[in-house]
Amino acid sequence: MCFEPTARPPAPPRSGFRANSERISLNTPDGNVAAACLATTTEDGAPGAVILPDVRGLHPYYEALANEFAQAGVHALAVDLYGRTAGPHFRDEEFDYAPHRSAANDAGERADARAAMEHLAGAGCERVFALGFCFGGRAAFMQASREGIAGAVGFYGWPARAEEGGMSPIDEARAGLVRTPVLALYGGADENITEEHRSAYDGALEEAGIDHETVVYPGAPHSFFDKKMTDHADACSDSWRRVLAFMGVPPS
Repeated sequence: MCFEPTARPPAPPRSGFRANSERISLNTPDGNVAAACLATTTEDGAPGAVILPDVRGLHPYYEALANEFAQAGVHALAVDLYGRTAGPHFRDEEFDYAPHRSAANDAGERADARAAMEHLAGAGCERVFALGFCFGGRAAFMQASREGIAGAVGFYGWPARAEEGGMSPIDEARAGLVRTPVLALYGGADENITEEHRSAYDGALEEAGIDHETVVYPGAPHSFFDKKMTDHADACSDSWRRVLAFMGVPPS
């Protein structure tokens, strides 16, 4: 699990721009119906962020995160990736995610991300980014090979992991498939995403000529982006700053 059940995102460096938030359902290109949380901002010309959750699906953490992005001046749409097996329902701390994670695949995640991107574009967002965490961070990296996306941000996304019959983010970069800038954020004390994997992805993006940035926070664990992790508050603050700058949001 990426976060403790009570984890919540840290506050962004700028706030006061949230307009509204609501729970909605998204119809995806392959006929799925996905639960989603849409949070809008009052900022003119704001970018959009498609938020792809970790293994727990659309946990309350990600609904809270969508609202924090709206506070910071970004239209945000957090989408559940388990609608095909768990239904279009919203998640709580008791949700048994394991069988649904096992059934998830790249094609379904791409369809869900596409529906979310199109929803934000239809609402007037000219620039839409994919942003994800862990399982969703890898999914965000995998969106960097699609047309129409402004950039991909992965918090501790798995760059070397390939789903059955598919490619990894590293494979896609080495194959010249990546089309858009990438921001990759990792904890230096992450025991599973190794320096070898981080460097391989960074090097593949460099070799492909893709605008990218890889940031590693020394001593930070896998799931450091949590307001309760006071020992890593500086990493959280710096991550917010980098993500918002990547999306073109002016500093506070």
